[in-house]
Amino acid sequence: MYEIPKNPFRSILLAAAILTLFASSSLSADIKAIRKKAEAGDAKAQFNIGSMYENGSGVRQDYAEAARWYRKAAERGDARAQYNLGIFHQNGWGVPLDLTEAVKWYRKAAMQGAASAQYNLGFMYYNGQGVPQNYAEAARWYRKAAEQGDVDATRILGLAYYLGKWVPKDLVQSYFWFSVAASRASGDEYKQASEAKERVAKELTPEKLKEARRRVREWEKSHPRK
Repeated sequence: MYEIPKNPFRSILLAAAILTLFASSSLSADIKAIRKKAEAGDAKAQFNIGSMYENGSGVRQDYAEAARWYRKAAERGDARAQYNLGIFHQNGWGVPLDLTEAVKWYRKAAMQGAASAQYNLGFMYYNGQGVPQNYAEAARWYRKAAEQGDVDATRILGLAYYLGKWVPKDLVQSYFWFSVAASRASGDEYKQASEAKERVAKELTPEKLKEARRRVREWEKSHPRK
């Protein structure tokens, strides 16, 4: 069995989209148009300007300037900006390293249903970073992320229920979450989740294994892949 990850950093993969957006001869005009909207208070444009500064797309990379624009969008309720601002505060990118502030922004994004923010909030509670350590809260946020098919969260829940250290030991739940992880993962993650699922299966009675597989089938029906 693998260990619970020590680092929750999983940034939103925006660089490719940003580069595609600006891969044209009208690069300068596009930037000026987006900046004008951002300065007028458009949260989506503010987020895009922040992404440009974070990735150095069409502008000089500048984490402080990225954080400034992310904050403007975050304060207007943009969940993506709230999540990214949490990442910036957790890592000290362009802003003071402040775990309490990171938790604040992760929570705002998580409350809006952002799976990555829910995962990171679970991590912060699990490790007591920026908040008092609270395994029940960690499990609650990991579960919210897992319910959306977040592979890391599903694997962590599978391991947690197998070990029974910070949630009650439950091999049916462990098999269930490892199965969900395997159905959503690829490459090494798929291999690890599949191997873990089979290991748990060997420790289940035939009746419990049947129940676990039934739960997996029902979950897959109610959570179609997007």
